[in-house]
Amino acid sequence: MAKTSEPTIIKKYANRRLYNTGTSTYVTLEDLAVMVKGEEDFVVFDAKTGEDITRAVLTQIIVEQEGKGGQNLLPITFLRQLIRFYGDSMQGLVPSYLEFSISSLTKEQEKLRGHMTEAFGSSALEAIEEQVKRNTEMFERAMKMFMPFGIGGTGTQTSADAAQPAAQRAAPASSSDLDDLKKQLAAMQKKIDALGTDKS
Repeated sequence: MAKTSEPTIIKKYANRRLYNTGTSTYVTLEDLAVMVKGEEDFVVFDAKTGEDITRAVLTQIIVEQEGKGGQNLLPITFLRQLIRFYGDSMQGLVPSYLEFSISSLTKEQEKLRGHMTEAFGSSALEAIEEQVKRNTEMFERAMKMFMPFGIGGTGTQTSADAAQPAAQRAAPASSSDLDDLKKQLAAMQKKIDALGTDKS
């Protein structure tokens, strides 16, 4: 189906069948996965209650994809750590962090693909690990600048904050902090560009 500016409405009935109102046909989770990969936006509503259940259905798609042999994207360690964040004081920060990380990876995927094609092996994995490390450091710095007193301004401290002197934790973000972050971003971009052009 052609892409439109409005998301396609998918209705889920009590018998668990999914109905695509755009094509007037019943669809499966696999069909919805194809739509996601094709960047076709959709929302899923419970046909009886009208509740938006898009998040639950997308999660079901991930579970189904993970169940296919040889297609696992989520390491067991990651899943365990993710579960531990539920109910934790850091829970509110996790969605933003994950969205930030996957967005950065999406923007740089073509460069990473090119590098992996040219240098398939450990060097490609090292490049990805380095990118993830840089993303994490940049995100942590940004969070410290925007929330110098802890998550939500309540005084809750992260382990990194606890290791800093009290005076340093209490100081608000200065212009020099912003300048440092800009310099780090520029340096990271140069490294990424170098990966895309490195033929060695």
